[in-house]
Amino acid sequence: MQSQKPFLVQEQKLRMNPQLLQSIQIMALSLQDLQTRIQEEIEKNPALEVIEEPQIFSIDEAAKRTPEEYDYFDDSSDPGFTRSGYDDEAGEAKRRFLEGALSRPESLQDHLLWQIRLQPISQELLSLCELLIRNLDENGFHRESPEILVPDEKKPLLPEALELIQSLDPLGVGTADYKESLMVQTFARPDAPEYTAMILQDHLELLERNKLKDIARILGVGEEAVEESLKFIRTLTPFPGRAYSRETPRYVIPDLMVKLKDGQFVIVLNDEEIPVLGVNPFFADIQEDPEAAGTKNLKRFVNTNIKEARWFINSIHQRNQTLLKVAKAIVEFQRDFFIRGPKYIKPLTLKDIAAEVGVHEATVSRTTTSKYVETEWGIFELKYFFSNSISGTGSGGSRFSKEGVKQIIKEIIELEGGKGHSDQKIADLLAKRGIPLARRTVTKYRKELNIDSSYKR
Repeated sequence: MQSQKPFLVQEQKLRMNPQLLQSIQIMALSLQDLQTRIQEEIEKNPALEVIEEPQIFSIDEAAKRTPEEYDYFDDSSDPGFTRSGYDDEAGEAKRRFLEGALSRPESLQDHLLWQIRLQPISQELLSLCELLIRNLDENGFHRESPEILVPDEKKPLLPEALELIQSLDPLGVGTADYKESLMVQTFARPDAPEYTAMILQDHLELLERNKLKDIARILGVGEEAVEESLKFIRTLTPFPGRAYSRETPRYVIPDLMVKLKDGQFVIVLNDEEIPVLGVNPFFADIQEDPEAAGTKNLKRFVNTNIKEARWFINSIHQRNQTLLKVAKAIVEFQRDFFIRGPKYIKPLTLKDIAAEVGVHEATVSRTTTSKYVETEWGIFELKYFFSNSISGTGSGGSRFSKEGVKQIIKEIIELEGGKGHSDQKIADLLAKRGIPLARRTVTKYRKELNIDSSYKR
């Protein structure tokens, strides 16, 4: 029988305190997320305050309009028009309501439900249509199969409900995929050429590869008839629901700007978007007051909040300094890119920058995450500048980086003059430039660039 005895073990462990965790998290925040984090910290910590707000100009300040610009409203026939604005509380509430209503976009489901409720149909059919409409994704296609979604007792009404939904605006919603959507739109159009539906049903793959002669031979018609159908298909919408997408674009605010001035690169940190923070003087006075210091709970509360405020300010300062150091190292490694353009980006790894700056690779990774730099060639994420060589790893391999080669492939395709170079032909052209690349690698890079094959170009 084994006996249990107490014994001592000496080991080393790395424990992360909350302040260190906070610094690491702030290091990885984008500019927009940092603004949100600052606002949250100000609301949470009364010892932290904004000394100077970012310079934001309102529309009213930017457009200093004179009274003469409003003269054309004086003769307005609208009895509700007033130049006094919304001075009272009721008027202010009305303004907020109207702004909220006008800024709320109509979703695809809202648009379809509004139409279906105007149809002279039974309540049972209406409820089934509403169920199917709420099952549609942003493209207008079924998320779940209607046969699975609809209860057995309502399945006899399913064909009628689907036909009704597919006839609504926009045409082609309430379908399984883009192929069925194109079919529905074709049947609804009286001007559809004769063979369009047949081509979509049985020969869509050949059409995507631009094999018009093969389609004409299979159908036993002239190539002109197939071209007429293709011209019609191009007027259709494969994803009809996207016109009502409620997703709003997220605009990128560059964290840095790199510009060439007098032969030297200048790196500017975009700190105008970040408010200047400081410790609330009221808390500082309490900390220095001997009488207040005698109250134990008050002293602990004040000291804790001041300490956290100073640590938070220091974490932001450290983030900005590390970001500048990393950006400076990237610019030094990628000078050719900043001078001559994306084609000349060199192989670069996190290890290269970490060794130059004197930090860990993980720190470089966090620093470059969701950070953007404005250059003469556009706005790029900092991670864009890290690219392996086409043979070997990092700056120790080939002098051609993956991203640089992708830009050269893009240039070759743009200059092919309608020849439709195959991937093997592109590989041969790269070899003439001293860039050995296999055909399958060219295919991979072309797909990453979202460029169609030579069949479709």
